[in-house]
Amino acid sequence: MNTTPLRLEKIYDLAYSVLSKYGCDPFNAECVATTVTHAERDGSVSHGLFRIPGYVASLKSKKVNGASKPINTHLTNNAIRVEGDYGFAPVAIKVGLPELIKTTRNYGIGVLTIKNTHHFAALWHETEALAEKNLIGLACTAYKPVVAPAGAKKPLYGTNPISFAWPRKNSTPVVFDMATSTMALGEVQVAARDGHKVPFGTGLNSKGEKTDDPVAISNGGVLLPFGDYKGSSIAMMIELLAAGLVGDLFSFEAANEDNNDGGPSRGGEFIMAISPELIAGKNWNDHSEKFFEQLSNLDGTRLPGQRRHNNRKDNGPRKINSELLKTINQLT
Repeated sequence: MNTTPLRLEKIYDLAYSVLSKYGCDPFNAECVATTVTHAERDGSVSHGLFRIPGYVASLKSKKVNGASKPINTHLTNNAIRVEGDYGFAPVAIKVGLPELIKTTRNYGIGVLTIKNTHHFAALWHETEALAEKNLIGLACTAYKPVVAPAGAKKPLYGTNPISFAWPRKNSTPVVFDMATSTMALGEVQVAARDGHKVPFGTGLNSKGEKTDDPVAISNGGVLLPFGDYKGSSIAMMIELLAAGLVGDLFSFEAANEDNNDGGPSRGGEFIMAISPELIAGKNWNDHSEKFFEQLSNLDGTRLPGQRRHNNRKDNGPRKINSELLKTINQLT
């Protein structure tokens, strides 16, 4: 794979200019370009510039409102709904998260439900932002069906990712962000693009046979849930939280509505924040640090999020797939 070095500020400028050209106003373009840049910064390449052609496709088709103006509504003292105005999810998150933080600091627990947005990014952005404010973060969202429930050969669930972040006063947060499928769809698509195999059993081909071929999974095949019935049950929970509770589309409904332009489908997101200081008491950090010390002292372990945070220390250019960069430059 040929790559081209690109500095982070250039990645941001490229994303911002392309998004602006195809219909994003300055605020919407800033939110999405920042999300894309942070993904590249941290090494989450399947959610970085790789997503720009899809973002553009959904703007060109008018499925996504590039000038969205999300609005917060308090449903209860500690439950907030963000009406996303059919824009990209990072915009609604930017509007809703400050209110969630304030609410959680007042009441100990806060819930943010996001409706009518199009989510194409990693989830660690929002949970880590909460943890950086000394709050515990939990987020999940559904997507169009690409994952077969345990025992089935046809898709019903999205990759249905879930992210959790735990704050640490004197260190970076502990954060995980994972699909409930064996592998995130974006990673399968990157593997197919780059000609790499994936672990055998990541998904099924069009004949319902387990395979290690990402092309066969992406074209007529299906992903499988991790851990068989365990991952399948978590994926079901996420459908209910991010669609049933939020009041937005289940994965099968998103597929029925979507125009299949290659961009993100419409759906909701569920975010919960918890104040460890209000719930556990002022010694919450000292107590949890004893646990992290025990975990870190085990040979072969690392805390979730460490790799991304280590990547973040690198201020140098990032290696961008040259063909992808050519595609994006043709959009400018």
